[in-house]
Amino acid sequence: MANTKSAEKRARQAAKRRELNVAQRSQVRSAIKKAVTAVKSGDKDQAAAALKAATPVIDAMARKGIIHRNKAARHKSRLARQAKALAGK
Repeated sequence: MANTKSAEKRARQAAKRRELNVAQRSQVRSAIKKAVTAVKSGDKDQAAAALKAATPVIDAMARKGIIHRNKAARHKSRLARQAKALAGK
Protein backbone atom coordinates (compact mmCIF):
# COMPACT_ATOMS: atom_id res chain seq x y z
CA MET A 1 0.00 0.00 0.00
CA ALA A 2 1.00 3.60 -0.55
CA ASN A 3 2.50 5.28 2.49
CA THR A 4 2.57 8.90 1.31
CA LYS A 5 0.11 11.28 -0.28
CA SER A 6 2.14 11.40 -3.50
CA ALA A 7 2.29 7.59 -3.67
CA GLU A 8 -1.48 7.41 -3.21
CA LYS A 9 -1.95 9.89 -6.03
CA ARG A 10 0.43 7.99 -8.32
CA ALA A 11 -1.50 4.79 -7.58
CA ARG A 12 -4.75 6.52 -8.54
CA GLN A 13 -3.19 7.89 -11.73
CA ALA A 14 -1.76 4.50 -12.65
CA ALA A 15 -5.15 2.83 -12.19
CA LYS A 16 -6.86 5.46 -14.34
CA ARG A 17 -4.19 5.20 -17.05
CA ARG A 18 -4.38 1.40 -17.04
CA GLU A 19 -8.15 1.53 -17.51
CA LEU A 20 -7.76 3.81 -20.54
CA ASN A 21 -4.96 1.69 -22.00
CA VAL A 22 -6.99 -1.51 -21.64
CA ALA A 23 -9.96 0.12 -23.39
CA GLN A 24 -7.81 1.45 -26.23
CA ARG A 25 -6.00 -1.87 -26.69
CA SER A 26 -9.40 -3.55 -26.91
CA GLN A 27 -10.47 -1.00 -29.52
CA VAL A 28 -7.47 -1.73 -31.76
CA ARG A 29 -7.90 -5.50 -31.36
CA SER A 30 -11.57 -5.20 -32.35
CA ALA A 31 -10.67 -3.16 -35.45
CA ILE A 32 -8.10 -5.76 -36.50
CA LYS A 33 -10.52 -8.60 -35.85
CA LYS A 34 -13.23 -6.91 -37.96
CA ALA A 35 -10.78 -6.47 -40.83
CA VAL A 36 -9.64 -10.11 -40.65
CA THR A 37 -13.25 -11.29 -40.57
CA ALA A 38 -14.10 -9.12 -43.58
CA VAL A 39 -11.17 -10.54 -45.54
CA LYS A 40 -12.15 -14.12 -44.65
CA SER A 41 -15.73 -13.47 -45.76
CA GLY A 42 -14.45 -12.99 -49.31
CA ASP A 43 -16.28 -9.70 -49.93
CA LYS A 44 -13.82 -7.30 -51.58
CA ASP A 45 -15.73 -4.11 -50.77
CA GLN A 46 -16.30 -5.07 -47.16
CA ALA A 47 -12.62 -6.00 -46.74
CA ALA A 48 -11.47 -2.69 -48.25
CA ALA A 49 -13.84 -0.73 -46.00
CA ALA A 50 -12.73 -2.63 -42.89
CA LEU A 51 -9.07 -2.04 -43.75
CA LYS A 52 -9.75 1.64 -44.32
CA ALA A 53 -11.48 1.85 -40.91
CA ALA A 54 -8.80 -0.16 -39.06
CA THR A 55 -5.76 1.73 -40.37
CA PRO A 56 -6.32 5.05 -38.52
CA VAL A 57 -7.19 3.19 -35.31
CA ILE A 58 -3.97 1.17 -35.50
CA ASP A 59 -1.94 4.31 -36.29
CA ALA A 60 -3.47 6.26 -33.40
CA MET A 61 -2.71 3.51 -30.88
CA ALA A 62 0.88 3.27 -32.13
CA ARG A 63 1.24 7.05 -31.78
CA LYS A 64 -0.04 6.88 -28.21
CA GLY A 65 2.28 4.01 -27.35
CA ILE A 66 -0.51 1.53 -26.69
CA ILE A 67 1.04 -0.83 -29.24
CA HIS A 68 4.58 -0.73 -30.65
CA ARG A 69 4.99 1.05 -33.98
CA ASN A 70 6.53 -2.04 -35.59
CA LYS A 71 3.59 -4.14 -34.46
CA ALA A 72 1.23 -1.55 -35.94
CA ALA A 73 3.12 -1.59 -39.23
CA ARG A 74 3.08 -5.39 -39.29
CA HIS A 75 -0.69 -5.53 -38.73
CA LYS A 76 -1.38 -2.92 -41.41
CA SER A 77 0.94 -4.64 -43.88
CA ARG A 78 -0.58 -8.07 -43.38
CA LEU A 79 -4.15 -6.76 -43.60
CA ALA A 80 -3.36 -4.78 -46.75
CA ARG A 81 -1.67 -7.79 -48.35
CA GLN A 82 -4.68 -10.01 -47.59
CA ALA A 83 -7.14 -7.42 -48.93
CA LYS A 84 -5.05 -6.97 -52.07
CA ALA A 85 -4.92 -10.73 -52.66
CA LEU A 86 -8.70 -10.82 -52.29
CA ALA A 87 -9.09 -8.04 -54.86
CA GLY A 88 -6.95 -9.99 -57.31
CA LYS A 89 -9.30 -12.97 -57.23
